Amino acid sequence: MSVIHHVIDELKLNVSNIEGVPDSFSSEVYKLTLAGGKNVYVKVPYNKDKLYREFQVLEALKGMIPVPEVLDIWYGDDTMTGALLLSAIQGTPCTGELDEQLSYQIGMYLAMLHEVTTPGYGYHVASGFKDLDPNDWRIYIRSNFEKWEEPCKEILDPRLVEKCMLHFDELFSALPDPDGPCMVHMDYRPGNILVNGNRVAGIIDFESARGGSSEVDFTKVNRYLWEVDSGTKRPFMEGYQSIRPILDLERVLPLYDLYDAFASIVWCRNRGVDKNQAFLQENVNTLSTLVGY
Repeated sequence: MSVIHHVIDELKLNVSNIEGVPDSFSSEVYKLTLAGGKNVYVKVPYNKDKLYREFQVLEALKGMIPVPEVLDIWYGDDTMTGALLLSAIQGTPCTGELDEQLSYQIGMYLAMLHEVTTPGYGYHVASGFKDLDPNDWRIYIRSNFEKWEEPCKEILDPRLVEKCMLHFDELFSALPDPDGPCMVHMDYRPGNILVNGNRVAGIIDFESARGGSSEVDFTKVNRYLWEVDSGTKRPFMEGYQSIRPILDLERVLPLYDLYDAFASIVWCRNRGVDKNQAFLQENVNTLSTLVGY
């Protein structure tokens, strides 16, 4: 039995049509049309940590920002991690040109997300919220980067990796104090922002969300919005600052560009270099540019 048919049976759904959702890189996602004509989505996370995390984060954000409603959850069995049944949001991924109004709203909703406080720096697990040990965002960031060094050497030229490690140390020493702990998305990019006309209809894909420092969420905004269309930055910043102050991005963005690219190299290694070759090369290019390699 296929994954989606297994989930349909477990959730006791009466389905008239099943469509796979493309460009879902970490989890399997399906659009279902139920017998009565209603559309819903099923998300099968990569592991149980992501299942619990997304479920609890979506429950916590309900009514605060536009996110999918969790209609049901299946906690899995010996063969599968489980699945979420999610409401459909009337919108499409924000992959086209952005006007000022839409850029403003994207910034405003990110700030609204960051206004949601968390008990500490950490993440949701089955039993609730688990603090980092130690509960220090800067130590967490440095520890992650250092543990990625050896996996990256399996793929990259060791000389490039060494340059990255040295550059990280330089940038890390210049960081301002973190803010938070607050809710951070960890993958806030156009593909996870649904729009309807020139308004934001919803934010999706919270499987990596956690309690962190707001600075981490500007990395992909910078790469996939501002660097693509510099005209989106001013209204985005205005929208964000209408809700809360913003950290000194000039000091944090270079480090997080490096951090995110390093993490993405490891992701490609773990999920398959051959089938993620384009994404791998994008991040190799980013690293090379950042360290002048």
